[in-house]
Amino acid sequence: MGLFGDGLDAAVQKVFTRPAPKSAPAQMRYLVKQLKGTKPVAQMLRISQRTVERYVKDQMKKPRPDLAARLEREVKARWQPQIRAKAKAKAATTGGIVIDTRARMGYTAPIGSTDDARIRHLTVALPPQYAARLFDAQQAGASDQQLQQIAAEELKASTKPSSPSDAH
Repeated sequence: MGLFGDGLDAAVQKVFTRPAPKSAPAQMRYLVKQLKGTKPVAQMLRISQRTVERYVKDQMKKPRPDLAARLEREVKARWQPQIRAKAKAKAATTGGIVIDTRARMGYTAPIGSTDDARIRHLTVALPPQYAARLFDAQQAGASDQQLQQIAAEELKASTKPSSPSDAH
């Protein structure tokens, strides 16, 4: 997944009631419990079953960086699924979602004028229907570029001035 999808995941993870396991042995034990065995964990992480067993028994504690990243990603993907689902449902029905991003904005004007398009930092609260659309697209396996496109459409719609007198 890309940066935008990771941001959506991070927003959901803020509502977790308990922190995910931090150490590699604890993460490995959690995955073994979730997948009901060392063999499926080994296949998923692309390591040997014996290596999984060594982590579970605390015989190994420090995975190499690529394995550590895969291990953390898999644990986070499975951590507290009911709470994750409730957070997404709340954002999609009542709470909405806040997007913090940079966007190129401006008006058609001569180069060098103050209306020239430039990168601006935006923090925008999007209504629930937009949050639902983003989460649905992410669930359906949308690419990071597709998620960015949806967000851009939603930002454009939600930041439009309601009348010409509002635009200064």
